[in-house]
Amino acid sequence: MFNKKQTTDFSSFDTLIGKNTSFEGTLTAEGTVRIDGKIQGDVEVKGDVFVGDTCEVVGNITASNIIVGGHIKGNILAHEQLRLTSTGKITGDISVKSLIIDENGVFEGNSKMTSAEVNSKHHLKEVKSSRVEN
Repeated sequence: MFNKKQTTDFSSFDTLIGKNTSFEGTLTAEGTVRIDGKIQGDVEVKGDVFVGDTCEVVGNITASNIIVGGHIKGNILAHEQLRLTSTGKITGDISVKSLIIDENGVFEGNSKMTSAEVNSKHHLKEVKSSRVEN
């Protein structure tokens, strides 16, 4: 789904935050995470994140691959690819290796393109140091 070298399976999820669920705090997970509810806090995933159309996140997101269909108010670090769908909106800065913005997707912020050789810990520090105020 993301590139020829890698296939990400978004047909099954290890963690699901449903659309009628609200969460406050830091969500830390491994595997594939789907978020359809509301999160007030950071999302740190060793794996992939799918942000559904009904999702609202106020906080930073860090993951390998991220698909955004909902609204994110915060900074994003995608170690591989970030895709902003036609229903998605990002208000914040992004640091990504690969970026796709579908028609009608909304991005308000600064972007930084990284390469495979870039030390991701350095970018994570940058993202965390520029947290979004509520």
